[in-house]
Amino acid sequence: MVLERLKLLIELVRFEHTLFALPFAYVGIMLGAGGISTGKVWFWVTAAMAGARTAAMALNRLIDRDFDAENPRTRNRPLPQGRISSARVLILSIGSLILLIIASWQLNPLCLALSPVAVLLLAAYSYTKRFTWGSHFVLGFVLASAPVGGWLAVTGAFSWQPLLAATAVLLWVSGFDIIYATMDVEFDRARGLFSIPQTFGVSLSLALSGWLHAGAFLAFGALGLAYPLGLYYFIGVCLIGALLIYEHSIVSEKDLTRVNEAFFFANAAVSLILFSCTLADFLA
Repeated sequence: MVLERLKLLIELVRFEHTLFALPFAYVGIMLGAGGISTGKVWFWVTAAMAGARTAAMALNRLIDRDFDAENPRTRNRPLPQGRISSARVLILSIGSLILLIIASWQLNPLCLALSPVAVLLLAAYSYTKRFTWGSHFVLGFVLASAPVGGWLAVTGAFSWQPLLAATAVLLWVSGFDIIYATMDVEFDRARGLFSIPQTFGVSLSLALSGWLHAGAFLAFGALGLAYPLGLYYFIGVCLIGALLIYEHSIVSEKDLTRVNEAFFFANAAVSLILFSCTLADFLA
């Protein structure tokens, strides 16, 4: 019974999608430390990211449960199907937010002071599709806090350097979320929800996503030059560029059947490649 409930919770929040943001927090740690840092920092950053990511997904599922029940793409999720109760999802959200705050407290005073801002952003994002097509950029901004958070966890102070990483993540996330939103154009129009594909059409949206990803590629490169980082990092940036090109090559206005492949496989690979190559650079 306990194992069954745990599997439902993992399915609910798509815990594997933590791969999108967590590696960027680790990159922030290494940039801030100028190396590997301590096990304590890595542990509490992991806890903070897990708490933030789980809270964000649980809140999103809770807030959007009525829309999810109507959308053919999402109606089989645990909450719309009644396989898990709203009360349990709310408890999961609160518990995850508490984990985020405790982890921030364990890191340093600045992280603790900023934790309410993170909570506010996580809660606010789920409502943005109701009134603005800019929701993609809000999501990008939320995930862009990952490398900044990793930097702050180590240094306890602000700096311009993690902002280059944050800019790259913001552009990358916004771009892939626009691609993902192409699957819901008709539903969003019918329900009065906002997105760039719904507002401007699929063709223009895919073009905009491509430009955003080109900007992300340049920002990743600029980070490597400004820090500066070495050969392994730039190999990673080149691989990311190739992945982004592949992502856009398999999706078109006439064929959206491979959006999930572009969204999940290619994007998980981007964050893992950047982390692995940055780690290799610092270990070399």
